Amino acid sequence: MPRIAMLLSGCGNLDGSEIHESVSAIIAIDQKGWDIVFTAPDISQRKTVSYLNGQELPSRNAMQESARIARGRIEPLRERLLNDIDAIVIPGGLGAALTLCDFAVEGAACNAHPEVDLFLKSAHKRGIPIGAMCIAPTLVARCIPGATVTVGTNPGTAEKIRDMGCEHVDCLAEQVHIDRGNRIVTTPAYMTASGPAQVLEGAIRMINALEELISPS
Repeated sequence: MPRIAMLLSGCGNLDGSEIHESVSAIIAIDQKGWDIVFTAPDISQRKTVSYLNGQELPSRNAMQESARIARGRIEPLRERLLNDIDAIVIPGGLGAALTLCDFAVEGAACNAHPEVDLFLKSAHKRGIPIGAMCIAPTLVARCIPGATVTVGTNPGTAEKIRDMGCEHVDCLAEQVHIDRGNRIVTTPAYMTASGPAQVLEGAIRMINALEELISPS
């Protein structure tokens, strides 16, 4: 039975992992009967905000906040997790572009957090497939030069991805792009989606594509 590492960055679209996207991916994985290993770096979030008024709040721990989505079953991000998983899924939300990397601040000049960078680079080197949603493909582009990803149809973000040495393909919310050479699947989710039904459809297609990469016919 495949085991999927879900890499989270907090809880909520404004400063952590987008909840609809995370839950959609969880449902899509659970429908396959696969196991999920929730993980997040044990670090402070770069930004924490109030969801009532948008004001910044004192910083919170990314792993502790991610544990809300994981219902408490979460492990600190470590390279050794790669020994026991078959694929990685990264939901979107600004935490992916603020805490896992700083794309939201630095654009094409961004850097991934060292633990995240090592984890994704090592996964790629081992041939472990990676799925990413919404803005998270920018993190993948930073860690895996030459990758082809989608964040939907936003030309400004697409240009920054190309500036990082990667390619961008326009996609609708329910669609996925499969970079078979790099074993990467990306879907736009709320970069273009009008609601959670479209996000779920994209998540299901992403997991189906990952299944093909895990167990090629």
